[in-house]
Amino acid sequence: MPGTEMPAAADRLAAVRETIAHTARIAGRPGGSVSLIAVSKTIPAAGIVPLLDAGQRAFGENRVQEAQGKWPALRDHYPDVVLHLVGQLQSNKAADAVALFDAIHSVDRSSLVQALGKAMAAAGKRPDCFLQVNIGEEEQKGGCAIDDLPALLAEARAAGLPVVGLMAVPPSEVEPAPYFALLAKLARDHGLARLSMGMSGDYETAILIGATEVRVGTALFGSRG
Repeated sequence: MPGTEMPAAADRLAAVRETIAHTARIAGRPGGSVSLIAVSKTIPAAGIVPLLDAGQRAFGENRVQEAQGKWPALRDHYPDVVLHLVGQLQSNKAADAVALFDAIHSVDRSSLVQALGKAMAAAGKRPDCFLQVNIGEEEQKGGCAIDDLPALLAEARAAGLPVVGLMAVPPSEVEPAPYFALLAKLARDHGLARLSMGMSGDYETAILIGATEVRVGTALFGSRG
């Protein structure tokens, strides 16, 4: 790697981590209560190494096939990486996702629940699962309808999925706080402790409202063009 890239990556990572810690303190939350997931979608392995060398270990990818192309080799050198699937998952990729990822944030429909349940049983590996909620009722976005959440959660638990929390992406160009607050309420109502919410533009707001995982890409890697 060129010598100029490591300090830049380390500086960006340090700045985001400090913002997370500062915001958590403002919210009266204990240190370490928010996990930073560095979203490395479309970033080649060479662009990820500087963050790995700076100590980041939790990474997020949007696509199973892309992750398969770069993470097995990276994990040979950084075996303690925790890999999160944060993008939409096709049911026919469930077995591949279970094999590669440590957490899946986009469980949003019955067919996927059943596919993941079968894949986990076959593999003897059970990644943490977040149910994705279409919190803004947007047709173009993934996530289950709010009214369908109780049934999906019951089905996921019956299928043996380790459901640990909820995930959402609020509508763009609007104030995200009400959507984050609604997701937090839904999680409380259903006894779920973790909240995957907040990205580069709004993760501070998400932390103030209770995010336990924030998915940050642009602030760490720059614009993807």
